[in-house]
Amino acid sequence: MSDQKSDGMKYAPKGKPQPVVKPGEFLFAAAHLDHGHIYGQCNGLMEAGAQLKWVYDPDPVKVEEFQKSHAGVKVARSLDEVLEDPEIKLVAAAAVPCDRGPIGCRVMEAGKDYFTDKTPFTAMDQLQHARAVASRTGRKYMVYYSERLHVECAEFAAQLVSDGVIGRVVQVAGFGPHRLSAPSRPKWFFEKARYGGILCDIGSHQFEQFLTYTGATDAQVTHAAVANLNSKDYPELEDFGEASLIANNGARNYIRVDWLTPDGLRMWGDGRTFILGTNGYIEMRKYINIGDKLVSGNHLFLVTDKEERHMELTGKVGYPFFGKLILDCLNRTELAMTQAHAFKAGELCLLAQQRADALR
Repeated sequence: MSDQKSDGMKYAPKGKPQPVVKPGEFLFAAAHLDHGHIYGQCNGLMEAGAQLKWVYDPDPVKVEEFQKSHAGVKVARSLDEVLEDPEIKLVAAAAVPCDRGPIGCRVMEAGKDYFTDKTPFTAMDQLQHARAVASRTGRKYMVYYSERLHVECAEFAAQLVSDGVIGRVVQVAGFGPHRLSAPSRPKWFFEKARYGGILCDIGSHQFEQFLTYTGATDAQVTHAAVANLNSKDYPELEDFGEASLIANNGARNYIRVDWLTPDGLRMWGDGRTFILGTNGYIEMRKYINIGDKLVSGNHLFLVTDKEERHMELTGKVGYPFFGKLILDCLNRTELAMTQAHAFKAGELCLLAQQRADALR
């Protein structure tokens, strides 16, 4: 994928190979290539030792483009051909958001684990059905919350929090600005029923991080709002959203997401996260440190009772989620992410979006 710095839809991080399995031990397929995040999903799995066997999409143009990056992958004539292959253990997919839930249930019913791009659902009934199918089949419905799982400073922040470096987390504030790049977007991107709304879509990253950094297992949405502020040519697009939450452990959350990144920024978005603890705080500048001559991300700023530090973490942490996911699929464990966590983050997206829609 080209032009990754300016277009978030094409952003597919690459890391150092850290295989957790032997060649041929974990085969997977890529299907429904509607969002460019499929490239990041595949990169992460393959760097952890997974072998990509199949690709499927009803659009041959998307398949041909995918083959340029993954020479030798077999092209399936249908999703059924993939699901009937007993060697395939997991299907990675980046379908149109409204289709992700139904496709995931179909994959799980076929006895495969499922790894979807965020957001995992656009409607509550999709979530409820997926929960039931996952419970009944024992299959995994995992979600590519890339703004944590594929960002090294975000993973390191989780380690610092887990180690108690900043004490008990009392608030997480997340900011997820994106560049719209409207001419490059597919038609479904601008149709509310298909993309789900801005809090449901890119807000999903922020809600997942809130749960991760606070250790909460549930939360209430206390405020949510959405708007179309600068995209009048696309009346169904929400280009601004915000929400506030209170977790079941008392921690608080504020998020802001938007499609308002100006063209003067060299990166597609200035994603930032602030984590406030009782004994310190963390700031992450995930993709760019404004004013630096070089475009570099993974900046983490740490302040505690003992010190203040600035760490640039590119190439120093890696992406441990993918190897853990592979081993979870093989061993039926939940070390990468629990199923309850993946679903709860998706549920908070839906609840926040519903509240914002009602207020508007």
